[in-house]
Amino acid sequence: MTFRTRLFLTSLIATALTLGVVTTTVSYSLRRTVSERVERSLVNEARLAAETLSHRRAAMRTELDAEADALGRLVAARVTFVAPDGTVVGDSELGTSELASVENHANRPEIQAARREGLGIARRYSTTVRTDMLYVAVPVTNPDAPDLAEVRLALPLTEVRDQVAAVRRLAMIAGAVGLAAALALSWGVSALLSRRVRAIAAVAERYSAGDLSRPARDYGNDEIGTVARVLDESIREIGRRADELSADRARMEAILGGMIEAVLVVNGQGRLQLANAAARRMLRLQDSGEGRHYLEVVRHPDIARQIGAALAGTPTDAIELTLQPDFIIVARSAPVTLPGSTGAVLVIHDITDLRRADRIRRDFVANVSHELRTPLTAVRGYVEALLDGDADPAEAKRFLEIVARHTLRMERLVRDLLRLARLDAGQELVENVRCAVDALFAGVETELADALEARGQTVERRIDEAATSVTGDPAKLHDAFRNLLENAINYAPEGSHIVMGSTRAGSRILLTVADQGPGIPAADLPRVFERFYRADKARARAARDPGGTGLGLAIVKHLIELHGGRVTAANRREGGAILTVDLPAD
Repeated sequence: MTFRTRLFLTSLIATALTLGVVTTTVSYSLRRTVSERVERSLVNEARLAAETLSHRRAAMRTELDAEADALGRLVAARVTFVAPDGTVVGDSELGTSELASVENHANRPEIQAARREGLGIARRYSTTVRTDMLYVAVPVTNPDAPDLAEVRLALPLTEVRDQVAAVRRLAMIAGAVGLAAALALSWGVSALLSRRVRAIAAVAERYSAGDLSRPARDYGNDEIGTVARVLDESIREIGRRADELSADRARMEAILGGMIEAVLVVNGQGRLQLANAAARRMLRLQDSGEGRHYLEVVRHPDIARQIGAALAGTPTDAIELTLQPDFIIVARSAPVTLPGSTGAVLVIHDITDLRRADRIRRDFVANVSHELRTPLTAVRGYVEALLDGDADPAEAKRFLEIVARHTLRMERLVRDLLRLARLDAGQELVENVRCAVDALFAGVETELADALEARGQTVERRIDEAATSVTGDPAKLHDAFRNLLENAINYAPEGSHIVMGSTRAGSRILLTVADQGPGIPAADLPRVFERFYRADKARARAARDPGGTGLGLAIVKHLIELHGGRVTAANRREGGAILTVDLPAD
C-alpha cells in the first residue's frame, strides 16, 4: 500500500468517524428536542383544553362526547374526557355508542398522576387504538360539569418518530455531503503530500545509488521540508565522509597491494580484517579471508603464537622461519590499539632471495677461492722446483708448460668472471642483425678444429630450410655456441659424433648441440647452468680433466637471455646430452 493510499484512507476514516459521531449526536439531540417540543406542546394544549372546559356550562354525557370530538379536531390529537370514577365520558376517536365498551381509566398512570400532581404524562401502548401513544392528562375543575374530572390528550408516537426520522434523514444527507467534501479534500491533501514525499524518496534513491549531487527542487518551509533538508544535509555529509573513507581505503589497499611484504590485520576477536595480495600468495589463501579466525588462515604455530601475543598486547621480536626448503620468511607482529577496539598487525618478509643470494655469494667465494687455489698451488710448486735448479732443461721446459697451462686457466677464470659481472650489470648490449646459422656453426667449428682433431671427433650440421637464419648479435651467439660445442667436445668420448642442428617450431628457432657422451644425471639437469656447478665427474673423460672454469654454461644462459631466448639441457633417448637454444624467429 502506497503512502498516498495510507494517508488518504487515514484521513477518510478519521473524517468519516468524526461525521458519524457528529451525525449521531445531532440526530440524538434533535430527536430529544423534537420529542420534548411535542410533549410540551401537548401539555399546553391539554391545559388550554382543561381551562376552557372549566368554564363550560353543565352538559350531558352525550354533549361531552361531542365536545371531545370538537377539541380533537382543533388540537390534532385524540381527546378523552374521564369522569371522577374513571369512566370515559367522551373520546374524539370513538362514537357515543362505543364509550360503554371502553375500559375504566381510573388506573391509567397519567390519570393517577394528574389527580395526584395536577399533571400526568405517560408513554405506553394503547390497547384501544393498538399503537404507542403519548398521553397528557390535566384535571378539570367545573362544578357545573360533575361528570368531567380530567381531560386527556393523546398523540401517537409514530408521528413523533416520523418527525425525528425526517430530521435524521436531513442529518444523514448533511453527513454524506460532508463526507464527500472530506473525501475530495483528503484526496487533494494526500496527493499534495504524496507528491512531496515521492520527490524526497526519489532524492533518497538517487543518494543510495551514489549520486550525491544537490537536488534543484525546494522542499518547502513546513515541518516536512525542514525534516527533508536536515536529512539531505546529513546524507550529503555522510556521503562526503564515505568518499573520504573510500579514498583512504583505496590508497591503503594500493599501498598494501604494492608491497612485497605480506600484511595481515586482525581485530580484537581474532577475526581477519585485511590481507594484502602478498599475504594471500604466501599463505595460499583462495580468497581475501576476511571474517575468518586467524587460526584458520595461519597454520604455522610460531606465526599464530606471534599474533596471539600481539592480541594480548605484548610486542614480539622478529622470527625467521623456513616454511619450505625454498621459502624462508621473517615474521613480525605488533599490537594495534584504536579508540574502543584492539587488534594486531602481522608483517611477513620473504627473504628467500636474500638467503639464496647470500648462499650464492658464499658459494661463489668458496668456488673462486678453490678454482684459483688449485692452479696457484701447482704454479707455486713448479716455480719452487725451477728455483731449486735441479731440473734438467727438458724437465724445466715441462714445468714451464704446466705453469703456462695453469696460468692460462686462471686467466680464463678471471675473464669469465669479468664477463659474468658485465652481464649481470647489463653492460653488454646486443646488436641484432640477421645471422646465417650455417656460418655461425662453421665459425665455431673452425675455432675448435684443433680440439676436435685431437679428440678424433667430427661435427655434423643439420639445418632445416625453414631455420637457416636467426636475428641476434653474431659475436655473442658465437661465444654461446663455442661454449656449447667445447662442452660437448670435453664430455663426449674420443672418435664420437657431434650434431649441431637448427629447426623451426612455430614462431621459434631451435638450435641444438647433441653429443654421444654419457649424458647428464637427472639430478644435475636443473643445475647445470649455475655458476661453478659441474655434473658428475664420471661424465667427463677419464683421460684428463677438461680444464673448464664451471662458468661456461652460466655465460651461455645469460647470452641467450639477452636475445629473448632460453637454453635447456636434456638427455637423448639414444644416449648423450642435447642442449637446446630457443630463439624467436624473424
